[in-house]
Amino acid sequence: MELDLAGAELKAVLNRLRRAQGQIAGVIRMIEEGRDCEEVVTQLAAASRALDRAGFAIIATGLQQCLTEVEDGPRSGECRDEMRARLEKLFLSLA
Repeated sequence: MELDLAGAELKAVLNRLRRAQGQIAGVIRMIEEGRDCEEVVTQLAAASRALDRAGFAIIATGLQQCLTEVEDGPRSGECRDEMRARLEKLFLSLA
């Protein structure tokens, strides 16, 4: 299953990942500076949410693309079940 992100979808996913990257760098600095545990965990939770949202956006886009391809394909019923199982597994890996 190849993911084809284009335009606004790609920009949104990349923005979320860059935000998470900045937040993780901030967490590292906070730990090195000996900052308060609560502040560090709050920032880490924000980074985790940003990563989760990027993952869910990728899965949603992939789901939309795959279902379109499967519906139009020659073995749509068989492929739909296989694709559903694969996408469900991906979704659960983020849950």
